[in-house]
Amino acid sequence: MMPSRTQAPLHCVLLRLLALFAVLLGVQAAPAYSAHAATPFKVIAFYDGTYDAAHISFDHEANAWFPQAGAQNGFTYTATTDWSQLNTANLANYQVVMFLDDYPHTAAQQSAFQTYITNGGGFIGFHVSAYNDDTSDWPWYHNTFLGTGTFRSNSWGPTSETLRIEDAGHSATAGLPATIASSVSEWYSWQNDLRQNPDIDILASLDPSTFPVGTDPNQTWYSGYYPIVWSNRHYRMVYNNFGHNAMDYSTNTTLSSTFASAQQNQLLLQEIKWAAGQTGPVTPPTGATGPIHGYGGKCVDVAGANTANGTAVQLYDCNGTAAQNWTVGSAGTLTALGKCMDVTSAGTADGTKVRLYDCNGTGSQLWQPGAGGSLVNPQSGKCLDATGPSSANGTRLQIWSCTGAANQSWTLPS
Repeated sequence: MMPSRTQAPLHCVLLRLLALFAVLLGVQAAPAYSAHAATPFKVIAFYDGTYDAAHISFDHEANAWFPQAGAQNGFTYTATTDWSQLNTANLANYQVVMFLDDYPHTAAQQSAFQTYITNGGGFIGFHVSAYNDDTSDWPWYHNTFLGTGTFRSNSWGPTSETLRIEDAGHSATAGLPATIASSVSEWYSWQNDLRQNPDIDILASLDPSTFPVGTDPNQTWYSGYYPIVWSNRHYRMVYNNFGHNAMDYSTNTTLSSTFASAQQNQLLLQEIKWAAGQTGPVTPPTGATGPIHGYGGKCVDVAGANTANGTAVQLYDCNGTAAQNWTVGSAGTLTALGKCMDVTSAGTADGTKVRLYDCNGTGSQLWQPGAGGSLVNPQSGKCLDATGPSSANGTRLQIWSCTGAANQSWTLPS
């Protein structure tokens, strides 16, 4: 029987309500890690930034990389050298705490952190944040939480290694292959065998194929079992045995980047997400290709479309040629004509020129979006800058202390 004209509106309303109900059910059934359903969260990182140029270099990189990564992955990042902020009231504002290069040493800070962790707070630690010569200064942290005991030895010099994924079922390792390439780091070993601790879940270790590890014969590892990334099953925590860049100590020049490995970056971002109480894989952003627009409406250009190492990177009238076609890599590289935008000789001084060079995964070839449209080179902490400032054709690009000026504002391809 066909509905009467007076019945039709009610019939339509019911159909619409049923349809809406079905949609709502679909939303409810969607996985919690959906990009649209993920809840934004907050990360706070504590560091000193005062000891060992390699650790300081990592701090600078982290404080440039994490805000950009957070913008893409649903979290905000705050970094501080004020360890007094490690208190119960302040920690209540954050879902994840990071230790970049140290751990708290006062009883009040240690107590606040332990309470935060035992109440379900998240933690991500790096490299020297586990280092100690004597666990008695904080037995809970070294023996129970991290499980390491005291520091035993380290490899030297810093190297990139092959990591074997030990627990492929953990949310932090989702979507990763059986082995991944690490970034360059110095590697630590520990007093305790973490494999014998039932509370410890080893997520990644040095793959046997990667030996020998090190460049100094007196500090090279030739065999053995070395955990690199692990979690404690009782807490939302992950420790990463990386965070020490290669350095030329005589010139204080960074020679590598902790964020040079896209697969390690994926692992790290998934650790953070899991520590915040979220689950599911993170898909590394795919690179966009096109012109980079800069000062005076000009484009970033490879001089003469030359592919030789050392070719100047400059400003020039936008012309749509291959010399102005830049690809944004997921690791933070900018490539044109098959080569990378590079800071000359890995320099960190104001006025160091930018050039085209073979891609090599070092920190001199990494660029992260910063405030006001800037592009920051994390290893130097400096911004990509149009010399002068000038927008004339042929104006060289360089690195310079970040000022927020128009000659340091860039529009990447999207």
